[in-house]
Amino acid sequence: MNAVHTPILQMTGITKQFPGVKALSNVSFRLFPGEIHALMGENGAGKSTLIKVLTGVYSIDEGTVTMDDHALAISGPLEAQKAGISTVYQEVNLCPNLTVAENIFIGREPMKFGRIHWKQMNKDAESLLRERLNLIIDVKAPLQSYSVAIQQLIAIARALSISAKVLILDEPTSSLDKNEVQQLFQIMRKLKSEGLAIVFVTHFLDQVYEMSDRLTVLRNGELEGEYIAAELPRMELVLKMIGKELEVLEDLPKQVDQGASATETEVDGSRDILITATGLGRKGAIEPFDLTIRKGEVVGLAGLLGSGRTEMARLLFGADRADEGKLVVADTGNTVKSPRHAIDQHIAFCSENRKTEGIIDDLTIRENIVLAYQATRGWSRPISRKKQDELAEKYMNLLQIHPKNPEHLIKNLSGGNQQKVLLARWLLMNPNLLILDEPTRGIDIGAKAEIQKLVLSLSKQGMGVLFISSELEEVIRVSDRVTVLRDRKKVKELTGEEINQQQIMKAMAGG
Repeated sequence: MNAVHTPILQMTGITKQFPGVKALSNVSFRLFPGEIHALMGENGAGKSTLIKVLTGVYSIDEGTVTMDDHALAISGPLEAQKAGISTVYQEVNLCPNLTVAENIFIGREPMKFGRIHWKQMNKDAESLLRERLNLIIDVKAPLQSYSVAIQQLIAIARALSISAKVLILDEPTSSLDKNEVQQLFQIMRKLKSEGLAIVFVTHFLDQVYEMSDRLTVLRNGELEGEYIAAELPRMELVLKMIGKELEVLEDLPKQVDQGASATETEVDGSRDILITATGLGRKGAIEPFDLTIRKGEVVGLAGLLGSGRTEMARLLFGADRADEGKLVVADTGNTVKSPRHAIDQHIAFCSENRKTEGIIDDLTIRENIVLAYQATRGWSRPISRKKQDELAEKYMNLLQIHPKNPEHLIKNLSGGNQQKVLLARWLLMNPNLLILDEPTRGIDIGAKAEIQKLVLSLSKQGMGVLFISSELEEVIRVSDRVTVLRDRKKVKELTGEEINQQQIMKAMAGG
C-alpha cells in the first residue's frame, strides 16, 4: 500500500433510515489513494446501502462525506461521477447491442460539426483499453460479442474515462472463472499502482486476502471495525462478520426435537441412497463436487454468503444445467435434467427467493398450495374445487398456517406463513428429497422453531432433506451431516461429533 496518510475519501457518522428499518447507524469509512479496500459483511450488514449513499442513489439522513478534504453533497449518481466516484456493479449495466466504443463514451461522445466523431471515438476507446487495461480488442464490435469478463473490463474502462479517483467494484468476480478473475486482478493491481483508490466488495475470502490492503467490516448496519488485511486472521474475520465469539457459540446446546442430540443420529450407511452427485459442477457457479443424500437424512449446507450454497442446490434440482459431472437418482438410475424432471423424480425445491421464485402474490393460499400438484397433472386434468379445499385444509392445519382462511391472498401473509405455504406446496407432492434454501430467513423465532421441528419430523418419516441456512446454530441443530462450502468449493464434510461451530467455522475461513 502506498505510504499516503491522507484519505482521498472519508465518510463520517453515516446514518440511513427506511420506514421501520435503520439500514446504517453512525457508520464511518475511509479510503486512501493507491489501495484496495475490501468492504465486508454478511447479508443485511449494510454494504449495499453504504455504496448507494456514496454514489448518490440514496440521500444521507445524517453524516458527512468528504473527498480530497472537500465536503461533498451527492444528490445523484451523476454528481458522484462528476466528483470522481464510479461504480461497476455485479450485473454489468451496459448496452449489449451497442459497440464497445459506444458503451465507453455513451452520453459523452466526441463531436465534430454537430455530429458524433466516430473515428475519434473508436481511436480514444482503443487507446484507453490498451494503455489503462492492457486490452486489445475490436472496439467497433457489439458488446454482446464479448465474454462477461471482457464486458466487466469495458465497464471499468468507462469508469476510468470519466477521470475516476475512486472505483467501486461490487461483486466483480461473481460470474467469472479462475482465469478471468486473475485477468481482472492484474488490472486492479495496475490501477492501484497508478494511484486509483478501489473499494472491493466480495464474499470470497481467498480473493479478499489476495487483493486487499485493508478491510472494513459492517454488521447489522453498524461499523464493526477497520483492519489491515495482513494482520487479521481469517477466523477472526469470519467471527467479526457473524458477530459472535467462538466460546459463546461452542457453549450453545444442540436443541434437537424431543431432546435428541444431533450427534445421536450419525449417518447410517445402510440407509437407501436417494441421489448421488459425482464431479458435478458448473463453470462460474460452483466447482465440481461429490455429494450423496440418503433417505431419512438431513444434510446441512454451511458457508458464508456467496460460497456456492444456492448454486449447489439449483444444480441438484436441475434449475441450472451442470456442464460437468453426473447426478443420478438412485432408485431409477435417471439423471436430473430440469426442474420438471426433478419433480418427476420426487425432488422438491424451496427457493430462498420466496418473493420472486416461490409465491404467486395475487393467488390465494389454496391456489398457491395446489399449484405444483396441478402442474404435474397438466391443466387438462384440473383438481376439483372440493379436493383443493381438502388439501388446503390438511396442510394449513399440519403447518399451522395463519390466518386459517384458505381464500386469503398470500401477499397479505407474514413472511413465516408465506414460507409455510411454500413448504405445503412441496409436501403435497410427497417428495423423497426436499431441498430447503434458507427456509427460515426473515421469519420470527417461533416460526423458525416450527420449521426446524418439521424438518426433523420429515426426516424421521424417511424423507431426505438438504437444509441450507446462514445460521450455523440452525444447521447444527437439524443436520446429521454438514457439507461446508467456501468460495464456490466443497471443502469439508462433517459427521457426528465433528459437527460443531468451531469445525464449521474453521472450514469456512480456510487458510
